[in-house]
Amino acid sequence: MLFDPSHPREKPCGGGITGRALALAEDMVDPRSMDAVAIRSARFMTRAHLDQKRHCRRDVAVPLDGHGLVVSSRNQFDGALLAAAVRAGAVHERARAVDVSVGEDGVTITTTRSRHRADFVIGADGPNSLVRRRVTHVFRRDQLSIATGFFADGVTGDEIVIELVSDPPGYIWSFPRPDHLAIGICAPADSGIPAGSLRRTVAEWTERTGIARGATLRPYSWPIPSLARPDLEALAVAGPRWCLVGDAAGLVDPISREGIFFALASGQWAAESLATGDPTEHYSARVRDEALAELAHAARLQAGFFRPQFTDLIACALAESAAIRRVMADLIAGRQRYATLKWRLLGTLEFGLAWRSLLAAR
Repeated sequence: MLFDPSHPREKPCGGGITGRALALAEDMVDPRSMDAVAIRSARFMTRAHLDQKRHCRRDVAVPLDGHGLVVSSRNQFDGALLAAAVRAGAVHERARAVDVSVGEDGVTITTTRSRHRADFVIGADGPNSLVRRRVTHVFRRDQLSIATGFFADGVTGDEIVIELVSDPPGYIWSFPRPDHLAIGICAPADSGIPAGSLRRTVAEWTERTGIARGATLRPYSWPIPSLARPDLEALAVAGPRWCLVGDAAGLVDPISREGIFFALASGQWAAESLATGDPTEHYSARVRDEALAELAHAARLQAGFFRPQFTDLIACALAESAAIRRVMADLIAGRQRYATLKWRLLGTLEFGLAWRSLLAAR
């Protein structure tokens, strides 16, 4: 049984779905039926900090193959997933869960309409998860990022635009959805920078780049789990009669803040684990082996990734090297893992200096 009062609905989310995420959902979701935008390129912008003797381009487009990344309305994408669950036999109760109690003999779920008993509960209810609050602890402020910006109505395209920034450390993005752009920035929730100030930064960037000229801007904000390496190593994702998936579990890339792939993957692992007779241990092991190691690699690199000395070098490398552009395209599509990123980059001689800069900046 699935308890949710509002889905499918639009979400304040970039909506980028990587090729590896689409592969997990290919039996349930057809991007062609969702008016999803197939991204042809990713444009990286930078403000020069390098010595002026180096004449690097300030922006460079990384070609994508049209299958590595699509951007979809979450209303359509989530609607397709929900419809697939109902076709498979799930009962959808359109009611909000207001309490969850997990005991030795079962789970009690109380909604705004009724009360239910179950053998097992899966918390797929996001960073503010009710299930998480009942079975473990809420995310601390330093374990969250705030994403905020604007939906720019009436403007779209087939290129994502990214500018890496150091203050706050992260990036500004523009993702084209079918009938608007999702433009935003992400910052650590404990940075002390109010959401309004972040949105002003986005508004100034939008004006400077001219990316949404004439569009109507609608503001949005939402929290994203952004766990450091020690947090990931100590992460509890399951216990007797419960498990957490996706954002509720904290399974989000600390660098890109992309969470759709691990939401889909962890949902699959939870389903498969329920058939083993020992879902708690089996699911915990799957998450540990197939997600946490990858996310820990990303967390190790995150501190240096947005430093000016690294972002400037990566901008030059992207402009000058086709090999580096291929690496970045695979990273965007989810085909390149962080665990092997170092060796692939070092294999391109142009990037040795940038990699050493990244490690030195950690």
